Amino acid sequence: MSQSKKPLKFPDDFINKVTCGDCLEIMKQIPDHSIDLILTDPPYGLDIVGNDKTLGGDGACKPSNFGRCEWDVQKPTKETFKEMFRFSKNQIIFGANHFSNYLPPKTGWVVWDKRKQSKMSNDFSDGELIWTSFDRPLRIFRYLWSGMLQENMKHKEKRYHPTQKPLRLMEYLIENFSKEGDLVFDPFLGSGTTAVACKVLGRNFIGIEINSDYCKIAEKRLAQIPDKRLEVYI
Repeated sequence: MSQSKKPLKFPDDFINKVTCGDCLEIMKQIPDHSIDLILTDPPYGLDIVGNDKTLGGDGACKPSNFGRCEWDVQKPTKETFKEMFRFSKNQIIFGANHFSNYLPPKTGWVVWDKRKQSKMSNDFSDGELIWTSFDRPLRIFRYLWSGMLQENMKHKEKRYHPTQKPLRLMEYLIENFSKEGDLVFDPFLGSGTTAVACKVLGRNFIGIEINSDYCKIAEKRLAQIPDKRLEVYI
């Protein structure tokens, strides 16, 4: 895990590494147009940990079970989005309904239907809106992810983070919006699912996460994946 207290040199200190620190300050060290794709799920400013609302109707998925932290108290600033657009060629951003004032009109939205059946509806969202910078037809990705229920119940993913996304969803986005060898960046890495999907699919990645505990979890998850990354990014 890289530390951000001293200036980092691009690309050597960034590529295929998890960096712990404030993403806004670290992103200022990344050159213009040097990232192929940003794929990220920013905090929505809902303070779900502080409110301790049960996620997806499952008591095991209460945010407090994942530890107290301040990552979702505030949304990213306009400056954060400006930086992301400065150095990336394309972007995929979860929770776009929370950031509509920062995002230009595009056609290539992705809707994640995470309940799949109306009988599973509750007080929480049935899905998520994912904005992309691509001008493509809108797509719907259906993948069950509701509390204890997951699409693949025989091989359930371990939940490390209260807003963790399924690996298959991140793989779907990477497969359809990037190519092998591309550099994919997640400035709000969380427990590392974006980086894991990149490693599985042969993409280079950059991951930044402000919480050191989640950085350690991400690195542990990455260490369990056979190395399929490119060694040199050009």
